[in-house]
Amino acid sequence: MAYTQFTDDGDENSRLKPSGNRDRLVDCMEELVKYTVIMRPRFELFGDRFSERKERKAKLAKETVDADKTREAATKAEEMEIAGMGAGMQSNGDSKAARMADNVNGVNVARI
Repeated sequence: MAYTQFTDDGDENSRLKPSGNRDRLVDCMEELVKYTVIMRPRFELFGDRFSERKERKAKLAKETVDADKTREAATKAEEMEIAGMGAGMQSNGDSKAARMADNVNGVNVARI
């Protein structure tokens, strides 16, 4: 039983009794400290996980799709506006497009 491997000095002061298990645990902790010290300059290797890269890629793909949809909607709106201007010019000679052609940089060139 695992609880028999600890001293009975109370809950906070209980320690693992000297044994082969304690020696192996100390060896493992020493190796972990050494590994940490050696790998600390190369920490960025551990900060880039497959799951995180996968999430970033999915988020970027979603943002790209959303941007494409927004761009398509703006293009359609412009096409409809241009088509509406052309129809207005055909039916009415005094259309907004014709009035806009008379103004260049805010100057009414029709009167010049």
